Amino acid sequence: MAGHRFDVAWTFSLVALFFLRAHCFYLPGVAPEDFKKGDPLLVKVNKLTSTKTQLPYSYYSLPFCQPEHIVDSAENLGEVLRGDRIENSPYVFKMREPQMCNIVCHKILDKKAAKAFKEKINDEYRVNMILDNLPLVVPIRRPDQENAVVYQYGYHVGLRGQYAGSKEEKHFIHNHLTFTVKYHKDPLSGSARIVGFEGKPFSVKHEYEGEWNEKTRLTTCDPHAKRAVTSSESPQEVEEKKEIIFTYDVEFQESDIKWASRWDTYLLMADDQIHWFSIVNSLMIVLFLSGMVAMIMLRTLYRDISKYNQLETQEEAQEETGWKLVHGDVFRPPANSDLLCVYVGTGVQFFGMILVMMIFALLGFLSPSNRGGLMTAMLLLWVFMGLFAGYSSARLYKLFKGTEWKKITLKTAFMFPATVFAIFFVLNALIWGQKSSGAVPFGTMFALVLLWFGISVPLVFVGSYFGFMKPATEDPVKTNKIPRQIPEQAWYMNPAFSILIGGILPFGAVFIELFFILTSIWLHQFYYIFGFLFIVFVILIITCAEITVVLCYFQLCSEDYLWWWRSYLTSGSSAFYLFLYAAFYFFTKLEITKAVSGVLYFGYMLIISYSFFVLTGTIGFYACFWFTRLIYSSVKID
Repeated sequence: MAGHRFDVAWTFSLVALFFLRAHCFYLPGVAPEDFKKGDPLLVKVNKLTSTKTQLPYSYYSLPFCQPEHIVDSAENLGEVLRGDRIENSPYVFKMREPQMCNIVCHKILDKKAAKAFKEKINDEYRVNMILDNLPLVVPIRRPDQENAVVYQYGYHVGLRGQYAGSKEEKHFIHNHLTFTVKYHKDPLSGSARIVGFEGKPFSVKHEYEGEWNEKTRLTTCDPHAKRAVTSSESPQEVEEKKEIIFTYDVEFQESDIKWASRWDTYLLMADDQIHWFSIVNSLMIVLFLSGMVAMIMLRTLYRDISKYNQLETQEEAQEETGWKLVHGDVFRPPANSDLLCVYVGTGVQFFGMILVMMIFALLGFLSPSNRGGLMTAMLLLWVFMGLFAGYSSARLYKLFKGTEWKKITLKTAFMFPATVFAIFFVLNALIWGQKSSGAVPFGTMFALVLLWFGISVPLVFVGSYFGFMKPATEDPVKTNKIPRQIPEQAWYMNPAFSILIGGILPFGAVFIELFFILTSIWLHQFYYIFGFLFIVFVILIITCAEITVVLCYFQLCSEDYLWWWRSYLTSGSSAFYLFLYAAFYFFTKLEITKAVSGVLYFGYMLIISYSFFVLTGTIGFYACFWFTRLIYSSVKID
């Protein structure tokens, strides 16, 4: 196992959050490969991406130079869903053999090709390449800090600009690439491993003498005369019938970085890194509030239970008001109990998926080097967690004295996935209409449906069967036949108000981390701080549980026993704030101008918010369920 840096913040945080440090350790997605001098290095091309449109396209959707035969690399399920299209390229290097001004191809643009290039330049598309499983990065020096370098993921197709003295804006293409391959040499065997893949794009209007043929030598870039491209002073314009010559240089640099640490550059490429202090500060505040709430609740409950148990006469008991008076109604099945069972079961499925995924991520199995691994793991874990979804919904359904367990099982297996699949299908149709590589192919769509119907649904039925066969959970107190009248409630105990208030604290626990997650998704940056994410997840569980228990206690003290749905919606309302924050992020951080891209953003964020609602709602529900059973089993009921 490679000795990579690992985010060990999760281990230190258990002792003291003040000593958090961001280290990364991961298991790579591929085994190391040794190269001897002269061995061929095959560069692969990936999708074209843009933060302005969020629509990926395959590399050869533009009229770039092509190899004799285009070969697709095998992609996993996660890569296909991400829109990755990895193919071979005409760029071929030889290990530790520098090359200068290699001509890739010569093209004369027709009207269609010129238009395609201009559109992608306008939308600021970047070209992504891969060498030995390492993505191409472009180093950019920061003007505000001396010797500070940030890395841009991929290089821009081209740029827009004006000639000196002209107001007309022109499009220029990056047709010359200077690649730098960094390697770590083994002093014993003499072989080397690739530890870095960098590139610098240039726009150069190449010149030559005579008519073009395969043996033509360029005057602007000549390896024999040691004339290299170092700037874009004479850029290559993109226009119909314009001649474009694509060229590249290759440099090799020996590096002290070992193969085990070669991904560090990519994992630390976010500007200014993560603001560790602000995240820890936020988590400390949430922990402090949670601790205060827990202490108040324990002291208040202890006093109440002691007082109620000390009452000796019936007259004294009748004079009392509060949560004990609704003991005959507190476990009465709620309205739409079937729907509640379905949502609770789905929430358990989500909780199991995220918990197991976190464990795998902390162990390093879902590193960025394992491209598409995170998405694939999420889908497979969701499918297999159907077993727990069926079990949880059936157990709750039997508590509500339900008898048609097959009906509740079908609802659990289909309600949430069908809703998400319908939204996903519409969004995929929009992507397909844009001819983007982000559109999920029919074969992959069929595979998703097969996972759903072939594995998830049967597992939900198996879980439901075992859950329903177990004896029903007994309530700690008996339920009266006639429902008690609920007294008029104070304005602050209004369901809508208390539910919305309850969602603020759980959202506050995640909103800083949410910024970095959204940045990694929509601005195409790597996210690999699973240690912090695990801490945030634990804090989210604590805050969802505690805020729901607090508000549930106040509700019962007001003699309102309709707590089932309110406990679910109290913590689940944090999803509402998540969606509002997503809208705020869209208008303040993104530069999306196309309507289709906007629909895609809000469509996917709606799916994420809906999932967050199901997860947080279930956490709050189970906390409140445990709390009510605990307090009503702790008092003497005459």
